Amino acid sequence: MDDAWRHDAGALPLLDARAWGPRLRFSAPPRLIESFYREFESGLAPFILYGSGDFHHLSGLWIRRVREPFVLISLDNHPDWDVRPPKWCCGSWVNRALEQPLVQRVSVWGCGNFECWWPGQIFGNRGAERMGRLEVHPWSDDRSEKDQSRRGAIRQHNWREKFSEFTEGIGALAVYVTIDLDCLSAEDAVTNWENGQFSVSDVAWALQLLRSRSRIVGGDICGAYSLPRYARWKQKFASEMDHPKRPRPDAAETERMNHAALAALWPVLTEGNENDAKADQNGAEEKLER
Repeated sequence: MDDAWRHDAGALPLLDARAWGPRLRFSAPPRLIESFYREFESGLAPFILYGSGDFHHLSGLWIRRVREPFVLISLDNHPDWDVRPPKWCCGSWVNRALEQPLVQRVSVWGCGNFECWWPGQIFGNRGAERMGRLEVHPWSDDRSEKDQSRRGAIRQHNWREKFSEFTEGIGALAVYVTIDLDCLSAEDAVTNWENGQFSVSDVAWALQLLRSRSRIVGGDICGAYSLPRYARWKQKFASEMDHPKRPRPDAAETERMNHAALAALWPVLTEGNENDAKADQNGAEEKLER
């Protein structure tokens, strides 16, 4: 999408979508989103590595390939649940996921920014949260005692216990996992957004637990830093207003840190699952055809 990763990252097959990158970054009109998906749908793998977190709304497209009821798990420093326009935006894509009938539940872990707390949460999809279709699990270590009792709130000393309880409740449902590297601390990843509080070992632990207790049928990783480029002035204006103001990071250190995170997480997310995921999808498609 945007040269956030070296072309040899993980020795993965490559689809070159850089011509689309500036048009899709941060937000895009629905017709453009659908045109992009039609062009690349047939070449997509069950597990996808793509660009900056500015493209996280594309996860709302990647999950369309799952052909059975599933739980969507997002590890992200942001809840991405904003109900305001634009419809397709990296800060609102979770709502696009909730519109898909096969998505049984969305669970977001590791949120550290203001959007999960008053007054920022008034723009979030609280209705879906009250209904139980959407769970957000924000860090509350530095919050008041009242905030720490918020539904879904986690702290450093108890988040693994709560995540373990969550995985036990998934049952036989399939799982799709999306990881935005901004869920990691500044010591573990360089991103275009604010960093979170997970360590690489935290996320690896969560993935290993999921693999041991559930069936991961697909997933993606985004969030590595890339130099922002836009196709439309309104898109650029909104994006620059929303992003934290930071100096441009050192390119060599950015590559070193983000590829180290990828090397630790990608095998845990995908190993032993890619062939199973393809078989699951093919079998589900055959059932639909019959």
